[in-house]
Amino acid sequence: QVQLVESGGGSVQAGGSLRLSCAASGRTFRFYGMGWFRQAPGKEREFVAAISWSGGASRYADSVKGRFTISRDNAKNTVYLQLNNLKPEDTAVYYCAADSRSALLATPPTDWGQGTQVTVSS
Repeated sequence: QVQLVESGGGSVQAGGSLRLSCAASGRTFRFYGMGWFRQAPGKEREFVAAISWSGGASRYADSVKGRFTISRDNAKNTVYLQLNNLKPEDTAVYYCAADSRSALLATPPTDWGQGTQVTVSS
């Protein structure tokens, strides 16, 4: 199990950028698939992006492909989500997630952060 703490959320105008960070505690971080989910008001939580333990593989939701980039630094126990060309529909609470069973979070993750708010105004 890992503990996850997100940071980097905020308010930006459409077209702007943010970088979210997720700091993980636990010696086995580098063996975990990591990813990001988001939940907008009144909507269900949805998958955004995931990255394998080595960083060699990743996947994205269609809605963010070409705009968001996930990366990780195992030496720092941190995973990042770069959000570019933000749109109002990207407004949500963004959650970091981890799972040791699935490299790209194909199954519901076992570990979650507390979330960080991203607000995009038009």
